[in-house]
Amino acid sequence: MEAAMRSFWAEGYEAASIDRLCRAMNMPRASLYQLFGDKQGLFLSALGRYGETRVSRIIAALGPKGTLAEDLSAFFDEVIYLASSDRETPGCLISCVLAEAAGTNPVFTVELDRRFVAMEKQIEARLQLAPWPANAKIAPGAVAGMIASVARGMTLKARSGQTADELKPVAQAAVTAVTSLSAAP
Repeated sequence: MEAAMRSFWAEGYEAASIDRLCRAMNMPRASLYQLFGDKQGLFLSALGRYGETRVSRIIAALGPKGTLAEDLSAFFDEVIYLASSDRETPGCLISCVLAEAAGTNPVFTVELDRRFVAMEKQIEARLQLAPWPANAKIAPGAVAGMIASVARGMTLKARSGQTADELKPVAQAAVTAVTSLSAAP
């Protein structure tokens, strides 16, 4: 499954042919169809693997382990590492590859939305543990959506070749903006 996941991540859904996937997985075509039904089933399974092995580290970084600023910094550090540490698989399988495939596939559109909402709920849960002004004009849910959107944008920038050093100032700006909101009078 790791090989299939990496193939989709590196090549994109459409470009990852069944033949390439079978070679990468060292699996006969008949076995692939028997186990996963089709390429779509394999991709959905690869997304599950990605969630278990990659996204889980990003969510774990949210803590709570420290202050809101520390936990958000750890979250963005994990996003940057995931998106830029392997030159063969830049970006994010969900935010880059699934998002592209979702444009023409309603099953993938539902899957993308499900995964985006799940991430935003995890971020919102962490935000709600921080002191939040009662008179805040921006709800933690909206801020969670903003944080997730910044993270997604960073993965797209990594997919286009930006390095970790180029992404870090964006993360720092996001952390500063969010922590100033949570501390606002």
